[in-house]
Amino acid sequence: MPPPSLKAHFDEQGFVIVPDLISPDDLAVLRAACDDVVARTRRGEWTLRRTVGKQFPPYGDGDPDSWGVQMLMHPALGHPVFAKWYTSEALTDTVKDLLQCRDEDLQMELFNLLINPTSHDFALRWHRDDVKGDATLDEEEKALTLWHHGMARRALYDDSCLYVVPGTHKVTRTPEQRSLSTTMDAPGNPLDMPGAIAVALKPGETVFYNSNILHVGTYSAKHKRATLHASMGDARGGSVRARNVLQHGLNWMKEEPFRNTLTEKGKTMLDRLIEMQQNAGEVGYSLEN
Repeated sequence: MPPPSLKAHFDEQGFVIVPDLISPDDLAVLRAACDDVVARTRRGEWTLRRTVGKQFPPYGDGDPDSWGVQMLMHPALGHPVFAKWYTSEALTDTVKDLLQCRDEDLQMELFNLLINPTSHDFALRWHRDDVKGDATLDEEEKALTLWHHGMARRALYDDSCLYVVPGTHKVTRTPEQRSLSTTMDAPGNPLDMPGAIAVALKPGETVFYNSNILHVGTYSAKHKRATLHASMGDARGGSVRARNVLQHGLNWMKEEPFRNTLTEKGKTMLDRLIEMQQNAGEVGYSLEN
C-alpha cells in the first residue's frame, strides 16, 4: 500500500509513480508473455491491436504496424500471468488506497499492452481520456466533476513515452493549453505544452494517473517498448465511465472461457463490469480519430 505521501501526490498532481508492484520472477514471466503476444500481433495472428495512424478506438486495420496489443487477458492468448497480475493484491491494494474504495467496489476494466511501432515513430495528441478536445469551457468543467477512475502503466523496460500536465485533472485548460489540444495533430515537441513534464519509468515502476489529466504518448520505433496499460474502476461511480471502457469492445469478457480463467476475486470484479455494461446502453466513442 502506498504511503500517505503518494496518495497526496496522486490527489494533488493527478499521477504518482509506485515501485515494486511485481516480483523479479513475475517480471521475467511477464516479459516472456509480452514478447509472445507482440510477435503474434506483428505476424498478423492476433488482430486486436492499436493501429499506427489511429489514435483512439476504433483502430481498424489500415496500417500493418501497431503501437499496442489489445485484450491481454483474452483466453485465446493463453497467458494467465496477465490476469494474475491484474488481480494481484499488490496492484489492487494500491488502487484501493488511491481511489479510497473497498474490495467490493473494485471493477474490472481494460488491460492492454503499449509497444513500439517498427516502421516509423508515432504519437497521440494531447487529450483527456473521456473529454473531447473541442469541449466548451462549461462542458469541460462538468466533465471534470464526474466520477473518475485510475489508469496504470507498468513498465517492463525503460519507458519515457508519457507526458502529463500535473494538476490538470482538476482544472480546465488555459487558453494556450486549449490551443495545443483541440486539433487532431500530435505535438512536435510535447514539452511545448505549458506545464508539461515527462514521466520516465524504470523497469518495475508503475505510474498511476487520473484519466482526466491532460496527457500524451509518444512512440519511438527505435526503442523496444512493452508497457502494461490497465484501468480499474470504482463501481460506486455507476455507468459514468462506461463509454471510455466499453468502446474497446469487451463482449468476450462475458463468455465462460474467460470467466473460468479468473480467481473468485477476479470473477467478482468482472461481475461489476458486466453490470455496468448492462446499465449503459449504447456508448459510442470517447474521442475522434
